[in-house]
Amino acid sequence: MFTIVEMTRRKYFFEEKNYNYFINKLRNSTSGHCDILAYCLMPNHFHILIYLSEESDGLKNMANQNQQILVRKIGTVLSSYSQVINKQESKSGSLFQQKTKSKQLTSASYATTCFHYIHQNPLRAKRVENMEDWEFSSFNDFLSNKSSVCNLTVARELLDISENPEQFFRDSYKVIDQGIIEDLL
Repeated sequence: MFTIVEMTRRKYFFEEKNYNYFINKLRNSTSGHCDILAYCLMPNHFHILIYLSEESDGLKNMANQNQQILVRKIGTVLSSYSQVINKQESKSGSLFQQKTKSKQLTSASYATTCFHYIHQNPLRAKRVENMEDWEFSSFNDFLSNKSSVCNLTVARELLDISENPEQFFRDSYKVIDQGIIEDLL
């Protein structure tokens, strides 16, 4: 499992359609290469939790090669999104940092913490009072048991996420230790 984060002080998403375009592009570009387990798009950064299974393209060859394929796919998403935003905002140049940060997660418990941290982002940033009010994350997908982006089944199996919406809701609002949060960033 990997978590991908891009952070900057720059604004990436200007309108609702920008968030939707980005997540659709991400879903279409990564399909068959990984499973998206969680995501959250914020105005100036994003988080994505992904899983590379043995069945995903490339792992039949070498794990490192599959990671390279995925890096290229994510790079394509960022590049094409930048072009759309540059046109929309009448700007030019790179929108994103040259090296988007990714981190391999080595334990299921750490990945579960990342999962909840990703969904808590809008709350921590004081963008909303309730996580379910932020529409640009996968939190509501898990509450409703419907998603067009995340593989809910794989996420629940790997991360021991409850299918019961009330239990998922309670688990999601638990406070995450500050030391773990600093390690995530």
